[in-house]
Amino acid sequence: MSGQNSSVKTTAELQIIPRAEHNISRKDISKNALKVLYRLKDAGYDAYLVGGGVRDLLLGLKPKDFDIVTNATPEQIKKCFSNCRLIGRRFRLAHIVFGREIIEVATFRGHHEADADSPHKSDDGQLLRDNVYGDIDEDAERRDFSANSLYYDIKDFSIRDYWGGVAAIANREIALIGDPETRYREDPVRMLRAVRFAQKLDMQITPRTAKPIYKLAPLLQNIPKARLFEECLKLFLAGKGLDTYKSLIEFGLFQQIFPNLTESVKSENAAYQLMCIALRNTDTRINNELRVTPAFLFAAFLWHEMEQACEHYQAQGMPAQDALHTAASAVLDGGQYNVTIPKRFSTTIRDIWALQPRLEKRAGKRCLKLLEHPKFRAAYDFLLLRAEIAQGEQAAELNSIASWWTELQQSDAGKQTNLVNELSNNSEKRPRRRRNNNRRPYNKKRRSNSTQADSNE
Repeated sequence: MSGQNSSVKTTAELQIIPRAEHNISRKDISKNALKVLYRLKDAGYDAYLVGGGVRDLLLGLKPKDFDIVTNATPEQIKKCFSNCRLIGRRFRLAHIVFGREIIEVATFRGHHEADADSPHKSDDGQLLRDNVYGDIDEDAERRDFSANSLYYDIKDFSIRDYWGGVAAIANREIALIGDPETRYREDPVRMLRAVRFAQKLDMQITPRTAKPIYKLAPLLQNIPKARLFEECLKLFLAGKGLDTYKSLIEFGLFQQIFPNLTESVKSENAAYQLMCIALRNTDTRINNELRVTPAFLFAAFLWHEMEQACEHYQAQGMPAQDALHTAASAVLDGGQYNVTIPKRFSTTIRDIWALQPRLEKRAGKRCLKLLEHPKFRAAYDFLLLRAEIAQGEQAAELNSIASWWTELQQSDAGKQTNLVNELSNNSEKRPRRRRNNNRRPYNKKRRSNSTQADSNE
């Protein structure tokens, strides 16, 4: 995981790399970003493309975002652009809006003079500081990783490198600027960013950068849950989710985000396997430029916990359908993990889980109506994952059910009717009332769903 030979500087030393000595071309930079850079320059301000955009261009990658820094204040930036809006409280940023593309412009960040020697700390040791404005030298020191502390100067198209970022990129190293423990205490999310960049860019975390993570991982519990959810999207939806997941476990970071899942990641049990398969499939879809939803991944992450809760409620005499809904609420609303899943995703997770028993029962003609359910495809894909990790009799049963649903979707209307009729004919003579008496009071309208047996039973 960690590189052995680090060439990253531990003190700032500016190196200016002229246009002839690097591979960044303006044709690879967003036209809107260039407009912002030139307008700020023409207005008399310094303006630089900074951070991941410069890093990715040097690596020959297509940047997702183009961020800009300047010595202009947010108010001065706003005067230059009619399509500008200012955001943020502790540190104001300018968003220049070009349709669907937003170019973020920040004023140089500076040092903290008043509390530099004795910064405020939380009870858990996290450093608490507000951002202040400064110059480019100070801004470079405030950046997190050396590979992100690079500035492309629109005046002469050179690169300003303060912390050996170009060398770090050439050596494929992820290294923190300054003292790693202090930087992690300033913002514990940097531990997640180190892992994400290492996996995304196929780089190695240097030993000095990696070492404090094991001890400081619990600081993630102090991060707002909504922010951690957004970080999870970046971690798991970048096409390297599976490798990232394993690296997070190695550093003890995943266990801090999902403390209720700690036991399930210690060995390759069913829960671990389901997570790995879900991440592998998600990576494949992302790398093939297909759509994905975070709800599917979180449904896989929390499935076995929901199953255990469901069994608990059923053991107390609760009807199966009631037990499932109660278990889903207990897992999703119980606050047992350190992320907040937005309702738009938690609703989909509930649908995926609730459809699993309906897919397994294959209740006669209702199968065709189930195909029209808006979350059918996600639930069907989830059933395939469950079948892939199942063992013994359960594996045979789930694979048979999954194959039946696959054939049903691929058949024309006539063949679909035959498949449903065959299913009904194979099970219509088998008694069901005794097995499901306890479900009738819950919802009589769904009795056919809960009393229809699987053809392979």
